[in-house]
Amino acid sequence: MRRLVQTAFAFLGIACLVPGLATVARADAGADRAEIERETDAALGRLYASVKGSEDVAKQAAGILVFPEIFKVGFIVGGHRGDGALRVGGKSVAYYKTTGVSFGLQAGAEKHSMALMFMTQEALQRFRDSSGWDVGADASVTVVDVGASGGVDASRINKPVQAFVYGPTGLMGSLSLEGTKISKSDLQPAM
Repeated sequence: MRRLVQTAFAFLGIACLVPGLATVARADAGADRAEIERETDAALGRLYASVKGSEDVAKQAAGILVFPEIFKVGFIVGGHRGDGALRVGGKSVAYYKTTGVSFGLQAGAEKHSMALMFMTQEALQRFRDSSGWDVGADASVTVVDVGASGGVDASRINKPVQAFVYGPTGLMGSLSLEGTKISKSDLQPAM
């Protein structure tokens, strides 16, 4: 059992380092920004196309933090990582990264997207003022699930932060955000 745990930690360490090494290898900040912007546009397009009503919720939001690709890898111990953009008024104002660790019965790898919609100016400002944010520990965040109508009803949104976690076929409502941490990236928006 001890050998299995050691192997799992080694695998997790390598899996978490690989995306980080790829980021370090890209020295051109302009290319990084362009890639995140392109992926963010595509991720929002997928959300709006696959989840009826999500675009209406986005129109009401003070800001939207989008992580187009979050890579999750695990074998008993899991980890995830992704880069994203915070958009206010349709324009990227800052870049962020998300990381997390999870424990439990798990094996394999997956990729998903996440959009955090800040429904109030206060919630957005509290997030922007924080030095790091633990999404799963914040009671103001709710993970959006598809209602009986097969979509999201924007008029029934009642929490300051709405989390849309989705894959190619739509929402992944059963996914937990526990252990998900968000911090500001060193990448700066273009002037």
